[in-house]
Amino acid sequence: MIYLIIITLALQSFVEAHFSSPWHYQCTNNRCKKSELTPEVSSPRSLEACQLLCGTGSLLPIPTGDVSLGNSLGVINPKQIRLSHLPHPDSEIGQLLKVIVHSLRRNVNKLGRNVNKQEQNEGCSLEIKIRGLSDNRTTLKLDTKESYSLKIHQHNSSSIQVIIRGQSYFGVRNGLETLSQLIIFNELTNQFQVASNVSILDAPVYPYRGILLDTSRNFISKATILRTIEAMGMSKLNTFHWHLSDSQSFPYVSRTWPNMSRYGSYSPEKTYSSEDIKEIIKFGILHGVRVVPELDAPGHVGEGWQWAGDDTLACFRAQPWHKFCQEPPCGQLNPVNDKVYEILGGLYKDLLEDFTPEIFHMGGDEVKTSCWASSESIRKWMTNRGWSLDDNGFMKLWMYFQELAFEKLNSGDEKIEKAVLWTSSLTDEEYLKFLDPEKYIIQIWTDIYDSTIRRLLENDFQVIISNYDALYLDCGVEAWIGEGSNWCSPYKGWKKIYNNSPLNIARHHGVENKTHLILGGEAALWTEQTDSTSVDPRLWPRSAALAERLWAEPETSWRSFEQRMLLHRERLVKRGIRADSLEPEWCRLNQGLC
Repeated sequence: MIYLIIITLALQSFVEAHFSSPWHYQCTNNRCKKSELTPEVSSPRSLEACQLLCGTGSLLPIPTGDVSLGNSLGVINPKQIRLSHLPHPDSEIGQLLKVIVHSLRRNVNKLGRNVNKQEQNEGCSLEIKIRGLSDNRTTLKLDTKESYSLKIHQHNSSSIQVIIRGQSYFGVRNGLETLSQLIIFNELTNQFQVASNVSILDAPVYPYRGILLDTSRNFISKATILRTIEAMGMSKLNTFHWHLSDSQSFPYVSRTWPNMSRYGSYSPEKTYSSEDIKEIIKFGILHGVRVVPELDAPGHVGEGWQWAGDDTLACFRAQPWHKFCQEPPCGQLNPVNDKVYEILGGLYKDLLEDFTPEIFHMGGDEVKTSCWASSESIRKWMTNRGWSLDDNGFMKLWMYFQELAFEKLNSGDEKIEKAVLWTSSLTDEEYLKFLDPEKYIIQIWTDIYDSTIRRLLENDFQVIISNYDALYLDCGVEAWIGEGSNWCSPYKGWKKIYNNSPLNIARHHGVENKTHLILGGEAALWTEQTDSTSVDPRLWPRSAALAERLWAEPETSWRSFEQRMLLHRERLVKRGIRADSLEPEWCRLNQGLC
């Protein structure tokens, strides 16, 4: 008995002397199982090291093509992560890839903060070669090839070779993002390790994978926007939809009409200048994210327009507000006032120069005919033209506005191939014929059972899925006006988001043959009850569930995603993203037991 105690104590002393934890992980039945560490274990693996190669692995989003992760881990020196072959290194793409690899080196270094310099210098170099670049654009278009292939192998005893092939910068960038997820710090051995026998083919299912962030209800700082874009890039989301203005504030600084932000911002500090926008767009390109601006009209306007006078607004700040709009303050543009179009023309010109977007979001959300009906000048104008003062007449007025606004949008040197509109009364059956599918993409915010989805696809409109019953991330809190919960409650959890399949939505409506018209989807964070301090946990890690759904359209349920989601949340936190916690940490450390 004493002999056994001595042996046990000796083994414990050995483990304590050589390893930072008494536990290691082994892959059993596609799960990483926690086991006590003994001297017989020659190459112990931490949870991250085990998960890298176990079951479906640790990649998020999961690749769509052939994947082989092997069963070997190579030790690398993070200081020796470098580009060893890059065609046209001085080109714009070459410069971007150099910055990404520099960031990769820095972020890997951060994984092992407690590693001494001698340990850090151990290991192989990681030699990255880029091949196949044929698209020299650094702007992300809907037709951009984001696919890539990634191969990793032990080249010799001192180097591990990585070969990434992609037609475009954005495809290569996605390959580098995948590479970053294949590098871990093994805390048991104090080593930086990489999966060293890897072959991956990967491409997204949908070209539009987005997050909408409203920066008008509450101002969102530039730093928060940049953090959001970085997290999007980590998750291979590629579209930042910037809802710039609303009835509550107008923070965009227009060169043509500087009074818009002077009158409409919450303060001079809470604005977005041309320089801010350029920085955000440049940062977005680096992380594979396009920026789509939205200037909502003719509804959701108000603050910022006061200086214009001359009856440019209808029902601004009208009370009781619920008779004229969805939330205070009310306000809609006056479609019969020529000055409205003059101001819109200047705003569109400035926005197109600042953003140079492929597509532009014109809003068109929640227009209330009762607002226009309250304006004497609008009623008089319509009566003089023989238009009825009922819903049909006001819908005619709305279409009149939309045609003129679209003309203004395309009246300058910068042209927009397609504009985006929200689903609204304009997309009802009797009015849809007045919208041209060659001009408009429709963003669907209604629930998945709405017949509008089928109607739009049958009429050959490209669509973006943002159904509120799964993808509105502001839901599930107390109402800010009135009592009870907010209008779109309950809270939309990551499992519901993950299972929200655009393909299955099309199947439900009997239009599976029209799925090529589904550009993708977008989660929306409206900020009536969110500001810069709370954006991160509202978006993350839930948006990572959307990222995998839109990248891969997996046939599996959320259960096969859960452990990768928990690991990805850890990645986000290590990069400074204040992602919300999902479960007790015990569940992540004991897979399959929760």
